[in-house]
Amino acid sequence: MSVYLLRRLIQAVGVVFAMSLIVFIGVFAIGDPVEILISPDADQIERERAVRALGLDLPLWQQYLIFLGKAVQGDLGRSFVFNEPALTLILQKMPATLELALVATIGAIIIGLPLGLYAGLRPNSAGSKVIMAGSILGFSLPTFWVGLMLIMVFAVQLGWLPSTGRGDTAEILGTHWSFLTWNGLSHLVMPALNLALFKISLVIRLTRAGVRETMLMDYVKFARAKGLSPFRVTFVHVFKNILIPVVTVTGLEFGSTIAFSVVTESIFAWPGMGKLIIDSINVLDRPVIVAYLMVIVLMFITINLIVDLTYSVLDPRVRLEGK
Repeated sequence: MSVYLLRRLIQAVGVVFAMSLIVFIGVFAIGDPVEILISPDADQIERERAVRALGLDLPLWQQYLIFLGKAVQGDLGRSFVFNEPALTLILQKMPATLELALVATIGAIIIGLPLGLYAGLRPNSAGSKVIMAGSILGFSLPTFWVGLMLIMVFAVQLGWLPSTGRGDTAEILGTHWSFLTWNGLSHLVMPALNLALFKISLVIRLTRAGVRETMLMDYVKFARAKGLSPFRVTFVHVFKNILIPVVTVTGLEFGSTIAFSVVTESIFAWPGMGKLIIDSINVLDRPVIVAYLMVIVLMFITINLIVDLTYSVLDPRVRLEGK
């Protein structure tokens, strides 16, 4: 296990280095933030002073080396707009995004697994057909449209839920969470549901496909032949064996949920990393954009490692040493 972890950490360092180069060149080669940050009435002297202050007068390769040297020390640059460390800005917004992504992912598992299990065990029933039709809608409907419809129905017409913001929060271990208060929880429901809709459909279809495939296996037929109850056959012999693909996809989708929560956060004015990156892109706040992308890369690498380690818990046949 230690050798495997060491090898994965070395791979992670290589991936982070490659991504830092790609992200830095891609972001810093687009646009001129001085045109946005400086007033159009500013003269050439003021523009040159701003360029030097932001370090944009240096060659691109030199800017990257400076960025890389500071990144190793945990400094991903200072925001052009807020004049604060970019990493600090992202970490301030991260709890809101993590909370939204966690609730959406957990909700997708809680809703998707039972529905997918039912659809797999009774594929020809009317309920199964309704579930699968609903999963197709979940894949097809655009996230922004669903968010607007949720606001229109539950906030505007019915008045049951607030449409924007995060609501009241409670502090635990120095971090504020909205699900700990009733007002915050009411603000969390619609954006979490909007973000979880695609994931629910994905879990349903993965679970159904896994159940249909596993039910044909010899060990399931043998368990039935021994006279085991349908409950034991389903939850001991079938359910555990379908979890590996579900865990794999759900783990990777959790990273995607964090990375692509931009639309949901923008629609519901959720004060997370997604809204911050949109605002930073609008003003070409390059340090914040680069820092955000690097944080997302680190999250994906960490999630991949956790998923791989979870394999050995769910299926002892998986040997990490063999990888």
